Amino acid sequence: MSTELLKQCPLFAGLKEEDLKKIRALASVKQVRKKEILFGQGEEAKGFYVVLSGRIKLYKISPEGKEQILHVVSSPDAFAEAALFVEGNYPAFAEALSDSQLLFFPKRNFVQLIERNPQLSINMIVSLSQYLRKFASLIEELSLKEVSSRIAKYLLDLSFKSTKEGKGTNEVELDLSKSQLASKLGTISETLSRTLAKMRAKGMIDVKKNRILILNRESLEELASGLKI
Repeated sequence: MSTELLKQCPLFAGLKEEDLKKIRALASVKQVRKKEILFGQGEEAKGFYVVLSGRIKLYKISPEGKEQILHVVSSPDAFAEAALFVEGNYPAFAEALSDSQLLFFPKRNFVQLIERNPQLSINMIVSLSQYLRKFASLIEELSLKEVSSRIAKYLLDLSFKSTKEGKGTNEVELDLSKSQLASKLGTISETLSRTLAKMRAKGMIDVKKNRILILNRESLEELASGLKI
């Protein structure tokens, strides 16, 4: 496998070709099947991954058995980078949402490479900072915002993610099943369905199976900001 795929990963942005070759030499390709668990919460952290194809969900399980999705990772992003700097265990579970191809980087060898490459060190700091920002936003939404506001923000974010123009598309396809989306938003499937139905009745959206048509973006933005439905 060439270094072209590595160039697309934000973690390796700006690195020279010779450095990318060294990084690629450390990695091994891993094929995983849908629903396969890559690692469990509390398991010894042995390294991190870059997604070449497919999708991986990162999640935690509460003592009561409730699942909370922290993040869904797809190509060309990396995950579990924090394992490089923390002595101990993975803080969450990682499970394949689809058949996926990954690159696995062993902890010890990669840390030695970081010590010799300042640009890679900076990239690691940026990557971990972005995760901190996402988790801070997640905590704020789960603790301060209504389910309807969380759904509205998710749909708006998805609309911008689906287009490269930066304007946002008015038709989006859900990238998770409704049960998985409910877990990500800190609610249950029944509440998710009822809230989507309310938003549809208010003329904000239309729902066609796993596709959502945004009919009133302004109202959706107001709802995402914290206004009640």
